[in-house]
Amino acid sequence: MKTIIGLIAFIAAVSSVKAQLIPVASSTVVWNGVTTNSEGRIFVNFPRIEGDKGMRIGEVLKNGKIIPYPNEEWNNWKLGADVNEKFVRTNSLRIGPDGLLWIVDTGTPSMGQKPLVGNALKLVSIDIKTNTVQQIIPLSEIAKPSTFIDDLRISGNTIYLTDAGEPALIIVDKTTGKGRRVLENHPSTTDNLPIKAEGKVMKDEKGNEVRIHADQLEISPDGKWLYFQPASGPLWRVQTQYLNDENLSEKDLASKVKLFYKTPSTGGTAIDADGNIYVSDVNNSEIIKISQDGKESLIIKDKRLLWADALWIDDNGYLWIPTGQLNRLAAFENGKSRVTFPVVIYKLKINAKPLRN
Repeated sequence: MKTIIGLIAFIAAVSSVKAQLIPVASSTVVWNGVTTNSEGRIFVNFPRIEGDKGMRIGEVLKNGKIIPYPNEEWNNWKLGADVNEKFVRTNSLRIGPDGLLWIVDTGTPSMGQKPLVGNALKLVSIDIKTNTVQQIIPLSEIAKPSTFIDDLRISGNTIYLTDAGEPALIIVDKTTGKGRRVLENHPSTTDNLPIKAEGKVMKDEKGNEVRIHADQLEISPDGKWLYFQPASGPLWRVQTQYLNDENLSEKDLASKVKLFYKTPSTGGTAIDADGNIYVSDVNNSEIIKISQDGKESLIIKDKRLLWADALWIDDNGYLWIPTGQLNRLAAFENGKSRVTFPVVIYKLKINAKPLRN
């Protein structure tokens, strides 16, 4: 009898959790990121890893329609065209502590290709009050042949980036645009584990295991720590004072990096104002929370969370979860896509305060 009662309670709990997922937007194009402002504006990113044409950055209107942002001109790049003031292939976006919308343009026509010459590889900031581009930071000078800039976080005048193609962290001065590479090919930035999604090891069209090096990163609420990891984990951390010290040798910096938590194959992360890190487990379709002292708890497990990617916490205590089914794209499925459209962005009430970085 106790077993039956326990089973009923478990089913009820799972049903309750599932009901908490609130669909907020849908698309017939795969996306991998979402960010919102305090007025409720929603911006999304279409990574187009297979090199297809179309919108890169979009704004979701109240009626559900998605329009190119900041305008059509920035979103109509085609192979062979000028890369200046155009999005070549964007991979991440977020509203930073300065209130601007920051965007990473990998400058690569499709995943696995090299950045194009010119200002293809860049950071772009947009004033969402005026819908105008404020700053373009070229990154070609700190790139290597197979560089794939993945994501960014901002603390004061410093921008931290991950290079998923050529393992490293990149530190950029927001004012001057000058940057430098650190922890190159270090275990903390190098993906040495297979990435698993829906119970399968991800492989490319040639049958090779997919490797996504330095990928997710977060800054602690006090700005003291930078947490970062390759896509398959684990999660490492290092004090920002050491990262920011240009006189510190690479060897000494490497000695300051510590393993923080053995995370699973991860689509995206977020951190709240209390320092809890939220991690999407793309293999088990769940979101876990890791406290500052390294304790794990399950936030939600739901079969609808198919490759939950870059997470976002809004001002009302909701965790936004874009599900893009990236692992089902043709590039990882022997040339035949298994994506079931539409893809959906959900939000989930977690009663956490956001941290803008």
